[in-house]
Amino acid sequence: MDDTINIETLFQNEELMIRDSVRQFVDHEFMPLITQAYEKACFPKELIGRIAELGILGLTLPETYGGSQAKAVTYGLVCQELERGDSGLRSFVSVQNSLVLFPIYTYGSDAQKEKWLKRLTTGKIIGCFGLTEPDSGSDPASMRTTAQKISGGWLLNGSKMWITNATIADIAIVWAKTEEGIRGFIVEKEFSGFSTQEIQYKLSLRASVTGELIFKNCFVPEENILPHATRGLADALACLTEARFGISWGAIGAAMACYDIALNYAKERKQFNKPIGSFQLIQTQLVDMWSEINKAQLLNLHIGRLKEKNQANFALISLVKMNGARTALEIARTARNILGANGISLEYHVIRHMNNLETVFTYEGTDAIHHLILGKFLTDIDAFT
Repeated sequence: MDDTINIETLFQNEELMIRDSVRQFVDHEFMPLITQAYEKACFPKELIGRIAELGILGLTLPETYGGSQAKAVTYGLVCQELERGDSGLRSFVSVQNSLVLFPIYTYGSDAQKEKWLKRLTTGKIIGCFGLTEPDSGSDPASMRTTAQKISGGWLLNGSKMWITNATIADIAIVWAKTEEGIRGFIVEKEFSGFSTQEIQYKLSLRASVTGELIFKNCFVPEENILPHATRGLADALACLTEARFGISWGAIGAAMACYDIALNYAKERKQFNKPIGSFQLIQTQLVDMWSEINKAQLLNLHIGRLKEKNQANFALISLVKMNGARTALEIARTARNILGANGISLEYHVIRHMNNLETVFTYEGTDAIHHLILGKFLTDIDAFT
């Protein structure tokens, strides 16, 4: 998408360099694989090493732990470029960064940081995040997974559902109810009583691994509890806030891809002896798409700069996630319509983005939930209770 309003002038050179390196990776290494990966419903695991080489796993962590100490806007741009390719690619990186590295770095002991962070940033091990359950989605406080204190550790029982990276993960950050409240645990795939199962027959996020985590008297040693996650559900939700920020940028990356495809198609596709882009209805749709993308980019950038100053609270992150997901889904649907019958072909990619965005619209907080979060923020009245 051409930068017709000079948004790039608002970014720093280093931010643009990292963005461009990720864009090149997506265009030249990921895109040739995505159609078959989506068709076959598999994540291109052969690219994990290359993703790690780009330095985007643990991007915002200190160099001590394998990171680059990059700031929020840099991470946002990375997510934008990844989801230009596919939501599944951005989800893989987002989970590793926001939902695995972040809680270990924020709530973990020094020993846990030393044991896990560098291996996660180099892609030698993969992680996942277990909060959502079969009967507990928008209301995570109603979770049924429990952790019972026993000699030397904890016994976990329950299950987590719709977990990205579930069956390829080496560790899982799992949240469970204890007598002292909700706590976070690092569950290793070799632990007895821990198993995973992949979810089949998805029509969205097909190029992403999604599964269930199952715990049947799973013993977790004491050293694997996150010692500084002592605020209960608030600590788990803080991880979601980190993930939602990246999603807001990623969704607009998908929207940009759909807009580019629709614009080029409208210029080339001829009906009634002229390009369909010459018709008023098509031009109106293209202008609306272009306008909404630019507005969303500027909102994301503004909240990103606030986040870098520790001035973006959870409500503002809900705002950009809600706006980004809704805007992107509407744009993808419009683009699919502009392409007519070709809009449902994977050859043109729009239907893939559209289907993916149906999930992006829902996960990490549904559109309705983000409205209620913002409603409470504006009125100071809690609509959840």
